Amino acid sequence: MTSPNIDTDVAVLGGGILGVSTAVHLLREGASVVLITESTLASGATGRSLSWLNSAGKRSDAYHLLRTAGIDRYRTLYAADPSREWLQFDGGLYWAPAGEASKAEARHQYERSHGYASMLVKPEQISPLTPGIDETAVADVAVFNPGEGWVSLPHLVEYLMEEFHALGGTLITDAGKSRVLARDGKAWGVGIQDGSVYTANNVVVACGAATPAVVEEHGVYIANGSPVSALIITEPANNKLKAVLNTPRAAARPNPGGTLALDHGWYEEQIVEEADGSFSIPEDVVQELAEEASRLLEGNPQLTAASWKVGRKPIPGDGEPVFGELEKLPGCFVAFSHSGATVGLIAGEFLSFEILSGQKHPMLEPFRPERFSRS
Repeated sequence: MTSPNIDTDVAVLGGGILGVSTAVHLLREGASVVLITESTLASGATGRSLSWLNSAGKRSDAYHLLRTAGIDRYRTLYAADPSREWLQFDGGLYWAPAGEASKAEARHQYERSHGYASMLVKPEQISPLTPGIDETAVADVAVFNPGEGWVSLPHLVEYLMEEFHALGGTLITDAGKSRVLARDGKAWGVGIQDGSVYTANNVVVACGAATPAVVEEHGVYIANGSPVSALIITEPANNKLKAVLNTPRAAARPNPGGTLALDHGWYEEQIVEEADGSFSIPEDVVQELAEEASRLLEGNPQLTAASWKVGRKPIPGDGEPVFGELEKLPGCFVAFSHSGATVGLIAGEFLSFEILSGQKHPMLEPFRPERFSRS
């Protein structure tokens, strides 16, 4: 760890995709930046995200626009080198439980109504569109979104950190629980667990599900709806899957090295919070999810879990992102979002603009922290 009491333009608290993206965008514009993370980089939600790049389904118009702009930035990155194994655009496929085809149909109609690429397909139409899927797993109809993709966020963080270091950023890892420091009603730095202080003109809090707790000390309330979730990475599997699958009992996507990333929500109640605040999940539940995913794949290959991570999935109380400077604590900016993958690059770009220009970006205006109140 570097020496304490560094004076810098911006201190970014959080080593996930939102913190790293913001730090790199700031450095690109000539700011001096210290990036502080509780443990190692991508050790929180960024390291256990399905990271499906999409704006599928129904949400507010403003959130849809932000997400589609986020996808655009990933497409630019993808176009620079389509051979990257950790960022691909091969579409997404969704279907509802058997007998509930109306849900898929309604989703498709809504997506088409605002120009989102969406195709309603029968099981026998899936293989010509995207490979590697057992069509018999689809009971009724499915929605195929050809413009969607996925990213392995730990790989993206590693890629961005190469630029971070090249531009002279300072990285502080294993800092433990950290605090935003304030004086005369303004943020002026970050204090870490060992007592070191990093002074800054501005502070960014991008601590995933812990973000509301970090700013609550300063009288700021942000509703927190973050549930527990898990991400499972399989052993290398013999499969041809290209698309991201979102199905009634399993979500799955390709992952570097021929592995698959799996998650879902049906097992959340079986996740156990330990006395030390960590989480665990029964191994038979992990195996059940792997078996559910196997049923989705052509040939139903045996899937074996190689590793899994469990923790809170960052979701603000109303489901919409929280971005921008705190009115109660000038100089302190927050970044808190369920769609950290999809909006990760664009959010860092817009927050950097706000911090360095002093202007508010209009696309972040609907997502200000002040929309919450305890009442």
